[in-house]
Amino acid sequence: MIYILEDDSSIRELVVYTLAHSGHEAMGFEVPSQFWAQLEKALPDLVLLDVMLPEEDGIEVLKKLRAAPATHRLPVLMLTAKGSEYDRVLGLDSGADDYVPKPFGMMELIARVNALLRRAKPESDAEEYRVGGLTVCPARHRVMADGQEVTLTHKEFELLCLLIQAPGIVFTREQLLRDIWGYTFDAESRTLDVHVRTLRQKLGGCGSCIETVRGSGYRIREGGP
Repeated sequence: MIYILEDDSSIRELVVYTLAHSGHEAMGFEVPSQFWAQLEKALPDLVLLDVMLPEEDGIEVLKKLRAAPATHRLPVLMLTAKGSEYDRVLGLDSGADDYVPKPFGMMELIARVNALLRRAKPESDAEEYRVGGLTVCPARHRVMADGQEVTLTHKEFELLCLLIQAPGIVFTREQLLRDIWGYTFDAESRTLDVHVRTLRQKLGGCGSCIETVRGSGYRIREGGP
């Protein structure tokens, strides 16, 4: 089930219709109070969330979802007329999994929905990735650096997971911006560099295992620091 929180009835009805004819169950909500009432009855598999809403804006709705244990990892795709890089960064850094600025094509929306649902499939609890003193368990959302648990933001964690699952492999800036932030991001954005810098700082001595490959991108050094 997919929930759509969108106050524009024409967009909301079109999205619900398109999702239904693409093999998905979907429910639309005009205001956050309707959405919260339904959320108490049943959790969806994915939320499509507008930013400009009555009662409370979409960023506040997103922050509440991320703060609640039951919806902490619920996939959220932002739908909004705000298309500047600042607004994309704000939404994604608040915990959104993807971002589609209006106007958007229905085929692109369905492709992004399907990609998010694939990524959200449960992983084996036993699956862990180790490089030197760094251990990452994606299913448990847990990171250990030299025996100490490390708290990361949503995007920092996604970035680390992507890198550590392929040690030694160079991920280009374009790949990382597309896979973590969505391919609408400008390849010249400094968001990636800021996240790498803070990630290294939080990992302490293990942070040196994240290598900068000049002119290309980043990788996790095989064997660790």
